[in-house]
This record gives sequence, structure tokens and C-alpha cells, in this order.
Amino acid sequence: MAESKDWALILGASSGFGEAVSLELARSGVNIFGIHLDRKTTLANVDRIIGDIKKLGREAVFFNANAADEAKMDEVTAEIEKKFSEHPGSQIKVILHSLAFGTLKPFIADNPNDAITKAQMDMTVDVMGHSLVYWVQRLVRKKLVGQGSRIYAMTSAGSSRVWKSYGAVSAAKASLESHMRQLALELAPLGITANAILAGVTDTPALRKIPGNNYMIETAAKKNPSGRCTTPQDVAKAIVTLSNGNTQWMTGNTIKVDGGENIVE
Repeated sequence: MAESKDWALILGASSGFGEAVSLELARSGVNIFGIHLDRKTTLANVDRIIGDIKKLGREAVFFNANAADEAKMDEVTAEIEKKFSEHPGSQIKVILHSLAFGTLKPFIADNPNDAITKAQMDMTVDVMGHSLVYWVQRLVRKKLVGQGSRIYAMTSAGSSRVWKSYGAVSAAKASLESHMRQLALELAPLGITANAILAGVTDTPALRKIPGNNYMIETAAKKNPSGRCTTPQDVAKAIVTLSNGNTQWMTGNTIKVDGGENIVE
């Protein structure tokens, strides 16, 4: 297979949407930079993903790091810059923000220890929302993205709906959608698009951490016109399709990839 100079940066690459998008992009001819935060017990899965990408004939460069840590952002950006200096013409064509790390606590509780704290709220919104902006700032500044690059961020119905204990994540998702609209405005002159992806209810490790996830999965499968929940592969295929050279005029949107789940009451 011919060498490819197209790369993707996947923030949250070790499971769920990040894993599926990494593999689907590799299948389409894109090399992968993956950021993940895993302990020793889950690193075997990361090794498997890297191996699968390489079997598809593409490069896989993964970093086990906190994607919301600005020092780590600088380190990874420097590594990407070094990699591209060795391969002139390389560019990050796709960025996916799929970070699912936050606090699932109610705002109000009889016991103050059961309610969310300021630190937990700030961390959740920073990791799952603001961190994308700081990554894009660095990549644009270093000219690692440019004409034709595509930015995606995984949002959820929680950006406009409520669910017990989901308040901080809802705030993060609403913030993320706002950030995508602002990035679309500011990056348009550079030929870079930015769109949020709103998947239907998808059975991922992140969803399984939400209290009441079984009810969410069962309800979504019943109401979906196709009679099943969304899968990470559904989302991955949509992102690969949207990342071709013919979607320059699609930017600033929240795109639903849900099989029609959202249109059914």
C-alpha cells in the first residue's frame, strides 16, 4: 500500500467512538495519532488497536497521556511537528474530540458530600469541552492543519436534555457545541471545517458509567426506526464519508448520526 501523508488526531482513541473512527479512517488510508489515558490493565486493548491499524497498512502513533493537560498538549504537538518534518507534505486531515472523562454527580444532594464540587464541575467541562479549543489553537499555530482539514467533536442529547447526575456532562456538551460553532467561524478562511456529531444512544464504555444506562439502551432500541441502537461503527463510517474533499461547505453544524432516533417521540 502506498505511503499516505494524511493523518488523523483522535482524542480518546482507546475505546468507543475513538477506536471505531481510528480503524475506519485507517481503512480509508489515513494514519493515526491517538491520545488515550489508560492504566496497565487496559493497555492490552490499546496494543490491539495499534496492531489493527498497522495491519491495514497505516502508521499508528499513540500517546498515553491526559489530553486536557496543556503541558502534554505541547509535548504531543512537538512530536507531531517532528514527525511531519521528516515527511514533508504531511497534514492532519481529521481531528476527533471524543473524550469521556467527567463527574456524574447531582448538583443538589441532602448530603453535601454527594453533590458535585466546583473542582469536579470545572474538570468535567474542561476535559469534555474546552480542551478541544486548546488543541486546535496549537495545531493551527504550528500549521499542522490547513485547507481541507476536518474537525469533529462527539456531543450528545445531553447538550439540550437532562438526565439524573448528568448535569456537568450536559454543560460540557453544550459548551462543546458552542465551541464548534465558533471554530467554524474562525477557521473558515483557512479552509477548515468544524462540526459536532450527535450520535444516537450507543453502547460504549462511557455510556455504561451513566446511572440508568440499561434503561437508556432499551428505550433507544425500541424507539429507533431501525429497531436497534447506534453503534460506534455507524458513526465512524459517517465521519469518514464527511471527511472527503466535497464537504467544504458543511461547517458549524451539529450533525445527527442516529438512524432517526431523535425524530421519534
